[in-house]
Amino acid sequence: MRIPNQSIGEDGGVSLWPAPHTEHPVHATVTLPGSKSITNRALILAALADRPSTITGALRSRDTDLMIAALRSMGAEISGDADTLAVTPASLTGATVDCGLAGTVMRFLPPVAALARGDVAFFGDDQAALRPLHTILDALRGLGADIDGDTLPFTVHGGGALRGGSVTIDASGSSQFVSGLLLSAARFTDGLTVHHKGAPLPSMPHIEMTVQMLRQADVEVTAPTDPRREQVWTVAPGPIHGVDWEVEPDLSNATPFLAAAAVTGGEVTIPHWPQLTTQPGDVIREILVRMGAEARRAHGKLVVRGPDRLAGIDIDLHDVGELTPTVAALAALADSPSRLRGIAHLRGHETDRLAALSTEINRLGGKVTETEDGLLIVPTPLQGGPWHSYADHRMATAGAILGLRVPGVHVEDIGTTAKTLPDFVSLWETMLSGDGVLPADDAAESAH
Repeated sequence: MRIPNQSIGEDGGVSLWPAPHTEHPVHATVTLPGSKSITNRALILAALADRPSTITGALRSRDTDLMIAALRSMGAEISGDADTLAVTPASLTGATVDCGLAGTVMRFLPPVAALARGDVAFFGDDQAALRPLHTILDALRGLGADIDGDTLPFTVHGGGALRGGSVTIDASGSSQFVSGLLLSAARFTDGLTVHHKGAPLPSMPHIEMTVQMLRQADVEVTAPTDPRREQVWTVAPGPIHGVDWEVEPDLSNATPFLAAAAVTGGEVTIPHWPQLTTQPGDVIREILVRMGAEARRAHGKLVVRGPDRLAGIDIDLHDVGELTPTVAALAALADSPSRLRGIAHLRGHETDRLAALSTEINRLGGKVTETEDGLLIVPTPLQGGPWHSYADHRMATAGAILGLRVPGVHVEDIGTTAKTLPDFVSLWETMLSGDGVLPADDAAESAH
């Protein structure tokens, strides 16, 4: 096993990280911080609540720190160290908001800004200007908001209140458009009814997460019983109650570590895996089993054991698109072809993930074809080389997975993982060192 230095330099200051390579099965227990998706939703609900809230197990990463800074700048009091936060709501005021490259900041906060008194100016990273925002901004205009601009940078001229009412949107580009409207809707004068009209909604589990958390805050929400047939959500006007939130571990951030077990024929344990969750990352259990691994959960732990040979997979990832980079890396190392479907919306994520994955795997000698709604991946022998991350945290971790089996992979800008997992490099190297291994429970239950 080889654990290299964290980074080396390249001309122009680009940081390259020699991805650790191993010829041996990985055996480790990896404890992960909280979910970004839950943390940022909890922060917004706490800032809009009728009394103080606490958030325990909060993720501290670039995306969540941007959300904290934005809400503070708009008037909320947020204090606390590490993963425990106390949030005291206050009257919202004008501010300047740095979105970075965080979809949850640029899409969840404009409705909050419409409730502020004063102008809220939004800006972000250069790449953020490419992320679609017109759906949420046009929806807010239809509900009575005054907004200049359709992409970053833009300004919301907050009037202290928002009429609300009914709006029809095409949210097929991102479920965040629906969640962003729902999170603030109880504070709208007339509440809100959101109709989705268009191609099927991606990432439905994230909308279910939003609805569940609103109900935990005693907000009255009506959600479709069969979202495939009827896609209408209604939020009644009223208070958002303060809640003592407990944040689950980020299951999507767990997937690269579980993939390490799968591709090396090893075993990785993730403690505190919830029995019931709305996080899309939980689907990785089913995916790994279908590709030949064992995935068993019991006593709050998930244990994944890798197979001797990893099988390809034909799968629709529409509802769990954020898992695509991990699954693509697994597929490139499998012994039979894979087809990843239903993920055309990934072209509007941090980068065009379909183009990025096909380009980077093919750069290493792979055979990946981009389709209208996904990827076809035919495993071929890979060789080392640079792996570009495109400032996308999940692209960076996909490169790390490939590096386990392919010597000489150098991941550009591994630091972009700080977007949702600041300690990725140390966690990855500790996993490979075998330190802190806990025995798997032989009584663990099947993933099914």
